Amino acid sequence: MRVNRILLSTSLVVVALVLQVSVLSRLHLPGAVPDVLLLTVLGLAMVYGHVGGALVGFGAGLLADLAPPADHAAGRYALVLCVIGYLAGLAKPENGRLKSATGPMVVVVVAALGTTLLYAGVGALVGDTAARHVGLGSLLFTAALYDLLLAPFVVPGIMALARRAENDPLAETNSAAKKATDISSGWLSSGTGLKIGGQRGGLGSLKTKARTRTARVGRIKGVKRL
Repeated sequence: MRVNRILLSTSLVVVALVLQVSVLSRLHLPGAVPDVLLLTVLGLAMVYGHVGGALVGFGAGLLADLAPPADHAAGRYALVLCVIGYLAGLAKPENGRLKSATGPMVVVVVAALGTTLLYAGVGALVGDTAARHVGLGSLLFTAALYDLLLAPFVVPGIMALARRAENDPLAETNSAAKKATDISSGWLSSGTGLKIGGQRGGLGSLKTKARTRTARVGRIKGVKRL
């Protein structure tokens, strides 16, 4: 990943994690908690592709595993978001532009359901049965509902920032200015060389003509003297 991708992804993931831990988790909504961190990973994955989505998902999940008040084994959410980021990256549009909002909304719903199922499945493998006591059905429904309602306010902005950093307009402007400077300097130098060459050629021909005329005048004068 390039430097601008790393900086942007890290900043967005940290902001999303702080927002989720300090605000969304304290709303005490029924069922699941709105997962703005998941939406951030989805937005970046649909711009960076499956490889970038997997890397961003793993990093975001690892931060969520280590951030307090985490009460599960470290690496559990990192694995889940890594898989979800990879799969969401496969839905990246070819030209990087979305033609409609239907595709991202479907991705958000599937990702919300898949994240809940994967998290519960990995928890069952390590002996965590909290999802059974809470009710897996209500978790799936509320997770999909909350993320779907929150997605229009998060995913488009994340994708716009990622595309802007990917295009890097400042670098393109500098490159275009440098190219224009090189072209203009080369054009000026070539034009000056042609002009100077033409002037030199003109001066040389004038000198030759002057010498020829002087020689002719000398011969005529000599003939008259004789």
